[in-house]
Amino acid sequence: MKSSLIHSGHTKHCQSPTNGIRITLRLLTAFIQLSAAMALRHLLLLAMLLLFCLAKVSSDIEEEKEEERHFPDEPLIVRDGNRRLMQDIDCGGLCKSRCSVHSRPNLCHRACGTCCVRCKCVPPGTSGNRELCGTCYTDMTTHGNKTKCP
Repeated sequence: MKSSLIHSGHTKHCQSPTNGIRITLRLLTAFIQLSAAMALRHLLLLAMLLLFCLAKVSSDIEEEKEEERHFPDEPLIVRDGNRRLMQDIDCGGLCKSRCSVHSRPNLCHRACGTCCVRCKCVPPGTSGNRELCGTCYTDMTTHGNKTKCP
């Protein structure tokens, strides 16, 4: 019976050792190509991420240069960790010149100092120009609902 199965042609469908090696080599080649494609995708993704980070860093440098143009050679102070950098101004000197011709210089100087510390601004001149310091300066009022900042 065994001899009839062997001679009847059933052995033609069985793989020979060389066919097995060929199939193994084909599978190995396909796996390497698939791995290379995945590695190429990962490399491309990494390159795109690197370019994005470099673009972000270079734009931060441009923003720093822009800030330097707004505040040249003046010290910047951080008041709290969550606030932006604020320009430190000489409130005493600015308020002294602002209140120099006021009828009540001590009262003016005290109010001006409070407004300067809160709003980081003192308008130019001895009177008027309050709108140049923005709503912080113009909208501040006393307990009697009078404008506080001179």
